[in-house]
Amino acid sequence: MDDARCSDELGVLRREVRLLRTALNRRPPGLDLLLRRRGFTVYKKEPADKILIPQPRRRTGFYRMLHKYSFRLFLRDAIRHRDLFTIEDVSRYAGLRVAGDYIDYLRSIGLAKKKANACLLTHRRITSFGETLEWYIAEMFKREFGCEAVWGVKFRRPRVGGDYDVIAKMGEALLYVEVKSSPPKQIFSSEITAFLDRITDLAPDLSVFFVDTELRMKDKIVPLFEEELRRRRAALNVEHVERELFAVGDSIFIMNAKESVLRNFERVLNRSYQKSFRGLISPAYAATR
Repeated sequence: MDDARCSDELGVLRREVRLLRTALNRRPPGLDLLLRRRGFTVYKKEPADKILIPQPRRRTGFYRMLHKYSFRLFLRDAIRHRDLFTIEDVSRYAGLRVAGDYIDYLRSIGLAKKKANACLLTHRRITSFGETLEWYIAEMFKREFGCEAVWGVKFRRPRVGGDYDVIAKMGEALLYVEVKSSPPKQIFSSEITAFLDRITDLAPDLSVFFVDTELRMKDKIVPLFEEELRRRRAALNVEHVERELFAVGDSIFIMNAKESVLRNFERVLNRSYQKSFRGLISPAYAATR
């Protein structure tokens, strides 16, 4: 009887192991594997000494504050005047009252401290807001969309240099985001060229050129893309989707921060999934959607 019971239990365990193996094989691959399939291995990523963020227990609140465009503009000015700033130095976009609230908030989370009648940042080695913005976008993909995401990525690749600002994994799809903290007037054609070169090299399923501004994309950024596409003799045009969201084909998007960064990324993902769904149904049905 004992031998029979052991045999039954062993059979159950074997079946459970087979089911577990099947389930594991069906899991989407990790980000590292998606990159490796494309011939990419991460060399460096997420330089912690370049971002202005508080201690871990304060980061959720800080992340939520970064949803506010005025707070992001305030941080740019605070970083610019990091060694010593008054409320007047950081109130260009937020106004005196709001800037005062933001200063109090930075002091409460340990990112600023008072000095005489002014303030200074506690992380004065930070010279740019760019990496902090990349961290924020990567956090958004993790927190809001359940994605695996990394920022500030460098690869050992001789063909295309520079950082890949944010890379995320959605199921088995790879997403690449170029993050620009500078206003459009400080973005040049070479940056559009580099963005499209990285897409050609990495072959992501979805790419976004994101400029953290509420200024019109049609005035400079879209013409830069149109010029680069003509130079490459690409059989693609820049299509206006809505508001300040533009698309190049089905997998490349150009967007700014107008209204809400989160909402704009949601719109990109929604459109991408809709396009994928339409590819699975009949043309006649798709035309009615």
